[in-house]
Amino acid sequence: MAVEQVASYRPSKPELAVFVSGVTSMGLEILAVRIVAPQFGSHIYTVGGILTVFLIALSLGYWQGGKLASTATTRQMSWIMLGTAVYVAVVVYASDLLLAYTSTLALPPRYASVPAVVLLFGPPTYLLGFISPYAAELSAKVGTGEASGHVYALGTIGSIVGSAATTFVLIPTLTVDQIGLLFGLALVGTALVLGLPSPSRRSIVASGLATVVLVAAVGGGPVALDYRGDVVYETGTPHQQLEIVDDGDVRTMYLDGARHSATDLSESERHVFTYTRYFHLPMLLVDDPDEVDDVLFVGGGGYTGPQDFAQQYDATVDVVEIDPEVTDAAETYFGLDRGAVTVHTEDGRQFLQGTDERYDVVVLDAYKKDQVPFHLTTVEFMELLSDRLTEDGVVHANVIAAPSGSAAEFYHAQYETMDAVFPAVYSFRTSDQNAVQNVQIVATADETDFSQTDLAEREAARDIGVDLEDAVENRLEEPEADDAALLTDDRGEVDSLLDPMFGQRYVIEESNGSTTANPAPETESQRALSDS
Repeated sequence: MAVEQVASYRPSKPELAVFVSGVTSMGLEILAVRIVAPQFGSHIYTVGGILTVFLIALSLGYWQGGKLASTATTRQMSWIMLGTAVYVAVVVYASDLLLAYTSTLALPPRYASVPAVVLLFGPPTYLLGFISPYAAELSAKVGTGEASGHVYALGTIGSIVGSAATTFVLIPTLTVDQIGLLFGLALVGTALVLGLPSPSRRSIVASGLATVVLVAAVGGGPVALDYRGDVVYETGTPHQQLEIVDDGDVRTMYLDGARHSATDLSESERHVFTYTRYFHLPMLLVDDPDEVDDVLFVGGGGYTGPQDFAQQYDATVDVVEIDPEVTDAAETYFGLDRGAVTVHTEDGRQFLQGTDERYDVVVLDAYKKDQVPFHLTTVEFMELLSDRLTEDGVVHANVIAAPSGSAAEFYHAQYETMDAVFPAVYSFRTSDQNAVQNVQIVATADETDFSQTDLAEREAARDIGVDLEDAVENRLEEPEADDAALLTDDRGEVDSLLDPMFGQRYVIEESNGSTTANPAPETESQRALSDS
């Protein structure tokens, strides 16, 4: 009997409105992360801010809608949905401009994204909050409790559908603008259905205008000159926003607005970012570079580092890159030779847990300035790495932080965490300035005690094809970090450790001697200079 009831069920107009509002509100919440992350990062403060704003806006909508529900009609719900659709068009059209302007507000870094989220998603979410109390008032159910329970169950089902569809289907398939258009058209279509069987001329005209506004917003976004250069490829992946930008002969991969890899199209052997040369430091710490047979990179990006190793050394190079679309882009735009390196598409920690392979060198290059996967920083992860190293194996971690001062907290914590697992740990700065930069931490699986002189002698004696003289000179003394946090799986403090770096100047040394820096506070253009 229950199956027959489900099969014959036909939702009423208020029930349809509740379902679609649930789909749209949760879909917009998931989409908000993809819209806001390129400007403000996808760290916990951004995600938490989005959740907070959506919940507050929905609550206000529920409260105000409940006060007005006694006079609710389906026509009123229709106008609410049309108004929401028009605001979705605003989000699609003006999100980049609003993000740029709000990023200049003088706010503590952890709250920097909140104004943008309020302006972009507060109004449409507030409007959608009216639908549930209106639908409960118009429900055919007998009794307030039954009507409310039925309506909120349908809204929750809609939220489940919106969350799952946006996460697993829409984002991997469509662009952010196309998804916004889809949500807007769903709202317009529902508004039209609410007016059946005899919609007024006014509602038909309004629906047509809302549709035109949505389509125009997608097809005619604000035209602006991209300061970074020519965007030759752009897509949204399930993990991040991916862009390939050419600036003269330099091609750069941007992930969520941050520079991740670069190559010189006219001089392929050039290390555009100086710190990528430092990836070869393990060759000074192993007993014999010629005996380095197996190398693992955790994080691929443009695959410039892995391919450099494959060309320089007679070694097998494995790369773990979680985003397959990043790998595809590297193959198309950075000349990735899949025959030279072996690509594993999965999370770095899961890969290491599932393999018995032992590596001579492991390079961790999966960190960003404001987006660090904490499960790749902890004692437990370092112990796993230790188990996957050969007897004289070396781990090299590319950490973004300052060498000293308040912005060095993450560097100190990562150093202390690695020092708790490995017999010897060394660190190297990549810039003479004390600003936030790419600090390299190198740990050995066996007992070593190399002085700077020892490393300089090895650098001079070993022909490894990469000049590391400056790298050796930039060796840091062991940090005085006795009070530094020890990172563990059950106490991942990475986000709070990154706090002091937000808004600080981030220096990226380039191999031609130039320096790229982010002064504080960061604007949209400055944020995009971040690199991992």
